[in-house]
Amino acid sequence: MNILFLTTHLNTGGITSYLLTLSKGLIKKGHKVYIVSSGGNMVEMFEGNGARHLKLNIRTKSELSLKIYWNLGRVESFVHEKAIDVIHAQTRVTQVMGFFVARDTGVPCVSTCHGFFKARLSRRLFPFWGKGVIAISPAVEEHLKKDFRVSPDKVSLVMNGLDVSDFVCKTEQEKKDGRESLGLPEGPLIGIIARLSDVKGHEVLIKAMYKIVQKILNARLLIVGQGKMEDALRQQVNELNLQNHVFFSESVNEPEKFLPLFDLFVMPSLQEGLGLSVMEAQAAGLPVVASRVGGIPSLVEDGRTGRLVKPGDADELAKAIISVSQDNFEATKMGLRAREFVIKNFSADEMVDKTIEVYNRAKQR
Repeated sequence: MNILFLTTHLNTGGITSYLLTLSKGLIKKGHKVYIVSSGGNMVEMFEGNGARHLKLNIRTKSELSLKIYWNLGRVESFVHEKAIDVIHAQTRVTQVMGFFVARDTGVPCVSTCHGFFKARLSRRLFPFWGKGVIAISPAVEEHLKKDFRVSPDKVSLVMNGLDVSDFVCKTEQEKKDGRESLGLPEGPLIGIIARLSDVKGHEVLIKAMYKIVQKILNARLLIVGQGKMEDALRQQVNELNLQNHVFFSESVNEPEKFLPLFDLFVMPSLQEGLGLSVMEAQAAGLPVVASRVGGIPSLVEDGRTGRLVKPGDADELAKAIISVSQDNFEATKMGLRAREFVIKNFSADEMVDKTIEVYNRAKQR
């Protein structure tokens, strides 16, 4: 098949990581992958794996933006030129674009729902899910059926997959060397990799960190990511006098090289479709402390592979992090169990195969 991904950008993030894994798997199975996006810092990684990219200015959050409609003709020409068999949209904006391209070219379009949408009237009146929609977790599947009344026969549950071989656990010396290269002082290292957005709960984590350092004096927190909340978070760190305990780093394209430096991964989200970064942390053999929200409980087994806490509760979050951090033996066992869980349940090959099934059903409708 010739498959066209539509996405607003290819910068570091969950959707881009999803597409990278999916495109590698599809190409490995003999399919051709094309991508239309506004570009980003990970384009070269896609092209290095054999995908072809067409850069168009479609980066917008508005489904009414003229950027969508100005570029319809170019995308439709690209679909004909590359003999595309199926279009796969990733965001609300590209779902709208995919609908019109599919209507005008006759090529079926499917979409992936990566999280939770607000039940706006426009989404109810003009759903634009395509011939089929992929839900990345049971929570998202329920959201589509309950909140948007998407017909069950159109929704396919396809959990995100990972190539676990990319994630290698490091020795203590390798951890130490890696931390030194980042200028991090010694001490237990708590980490989070996520865009700096209010829904990710960074503010709650920093509040928790204030309590953590009172119990674990040399504890450190490394926040990896970029976003609109950065200035506010840095100000919060200063106000709580945590400058020697909380550090910031820009987004990374290859989290598998960064994650093994952590002792513990935290995801204090207030909302989360599944939690790809949680899966990546587990693949790296890390215990995870995370919010009991969205699809995260389907990844983290409380007390066995990590700890689940109430979203937005800094006290509970701090207690869970302290508990895991102070028991190195149990934390190591949690991390190993987490890695085994991902290997068993989140195969990249299975994700690719199930996605191909969605494509084939769309072509038959």
